[in-house]
Amino acid sequence: MSCSCSSERIIDVRQIPPPHRHPVIFGTFNDLAAGEAFMIVNDHDPKPLYHQFKARYPGAVVWEYVESGPDVWRVRIARAP
Repeated sequence: MSCSCSSERIIDVRQIPPPHRHPVIFGTFNDLAAGEAFMIVNDHDPKPLYHQFKARYPGAVVWEYVESGPDVWRVRIARAP
């Protein structure tokens, strides 16, 4: 069951300097309990990040595109229950 809860954390990576984006995102994921999620907002498709998540956390990541461009991408990232 998907939750669009207003309490879900949103990280607008467009506001974060590029070298810090992935550390912030992975740090946020590491703090999640099973079933919890956050959303990232980006100005391009974060497909390389998806592949990094799958490699680092096999079977533990739920990746859901909420909006797919052309100007804004929103991706809900959850820790699998």
